[in-house]
Amino acid sequence: MRKIYIFDTTLRDGEQSPGVNLNTKEKVEIAYQLEKLGVDRIEAGFPAASPGDLAAVNAVARAVKNASVIGLARSREQDIDAVAEALKGAQDPCLHLFLATSPIHRKHKLRMEKDQVLETAERAIRYAKQYFSKIEFSPEDAGRTELDFLCQVTDMAIRAGATVVNIPDTVGYMNPSEYGHIFKTLKEQVPGIEKIQLSAHCHDDLGMATANALAAILNGADQIEGTINGIGERAGNTALEEIAMALATRADYFGATTTLNLKEIAKTSRLVSKLTGMVVPGNKAIVGANAFAHESGIHQDGMLKEKTTYEIISPDSIGLRDSKLVLGKHSGRAAFREKLIDLGYELDDEAVNTAFAKFKDLADKKKNVMDEDIRAMLEEKLTDTPEVYSLETIQVSYGNKSVPSATIRVRTAEGEVKEQSAEGNGSVDAIYNAIDALTTETVELEDYSIKSVSHGKDALGEVHVVLKQDEVSAQGRGLSTDILEASARAYIDALNRLVEKRKSPVRRDKMSLI
Repeated sequence: MRKIYIFDTTLRDGEQSPGVNLNTKEKVEIAYQLEKLGVDRIEAGFPAASPGDLAAVNAVARAVKNASVIGLARSREQDIDAVAEALKGAQDPCLHLFLATSPIHRKHKLRMEKDQVLETAERAIRYAKQYFSKIEFSPEDAGRTELDFLCQVTDMAIRAGATVVNIPDTVGYMNPSEYGHIFKTLKEQVPGIEKIQLSAHCHDDLGMATANALAAILNGADQIEGTINGIGERAGNTALEEIAMALATRADYFGATTTLNLKEIAKTSRLVSKLTGMVVPGNKAIVGANAFAHESGIHQDGMLKEKTTYEIISPDSIGLRDSKLVLGKHSGRAAFREKLIDLGYELDDEAVNTAFAKFKDLADKKKNVMDEDIRAMLEEKLTDTPEVYSLETIQVSYGNKSVPSATIRVRTAEGEVKEQSAEGNGSVDAIYNAIDALTTETVELEDYSIKSVSHGKDALGEVHVVLKQDEVSAQGRGLSTDILEASARAYIDALNRLVEKRKSPVRRDKMSLI
């Protein structure tokens, strides 16, 4: 079957999601997992955005060995130079250039005529050839670009030396019939189109990103661009896991395949969700918590007789396993190790012992420890952000007829222990007021969210917060069976990141790109 290349832009377009700001270590960690997943190309960021972004892209470029690493650039020489610098040390570097082509962008954003757009893009591609043998060019807002002009742009890009031409539906305006027709027309009318790959990059503003991407494949697209869990600006991007499983499940219809390791899908989804703080909806296709859940009695009866009556995809195919082993505080190390293997974790003896000690602490707080609890416990990573403050103790007093109060004790990086009490409109507000008083930091809480890692009244809770200080924002995460403790840990994690960011070059506001 025809191979479809997978271009992952989780680290670039996905990071443009509001409230998401990945540090270098987190980007590298996701990149390593994308390698395990088997993506062909990883867009690591936009190096010209800031020195920090350039450094993060360079770190990914040096870490990744089995995929092409890509940097984004506007059609400007200084942007191209920044990508060249960022991709030093990459095994297989590629430049991604873009310039808007639609009438609305030409008139209101670029203030250019068609010939100026062609000239600017061609000059950029030819300039980039001195650095890169692989160049992808994207006519931004291609979906709303006149089809005859889009053919001209594609022809120009091929002659100038592009190896991939991407057709982005930048604002999610297209429907499958229209979008597929663009690819069909380009394949039929542009000279030399067989020399390059055509790529599809869709946004989900009207809920059609996956459908549009599949329509592009049916009409000749060679590559699909998207993100894990479909994250991205506004309503997000094409969800790569949906494309991969659609092609695998309906190979009879699409006649195309990816070379992804499908069993790594669930693990990749969890990692991206955790590090970005973006919760995967329960009804999300492929990776949602309810994707393989059956509550209807009729469905359950069918499943017991033959799973394929109501399941077109098996959990095992994306790396999930049905577990029959229930763990609790009386479970031994051997059972715990077997559970780790069953969940896909291969740890050495020292790591197993460390994880087992954490498991015992958790089991003392919960009657039954679920698979989701164990995954969350194992995947809770320490970031490379220095701990300026660490939580020692928390005491909260609350009553519906009294003012909530909290007493917080933290330890500073210098070893000093500080304690402070404060009141608030609620328990969380009191906790955060006490932390603010202790640290003397003035911050604005931009976002606060809670999700249950597992099920039941004693479920692990994960809190995600976004704090803003002047023009700098940072996210923090906290995990605990006590949601108030998790809230405190998340707030302190974000404060530590803000303090660290003050020592680094300030990153410019993320730009709205393709």
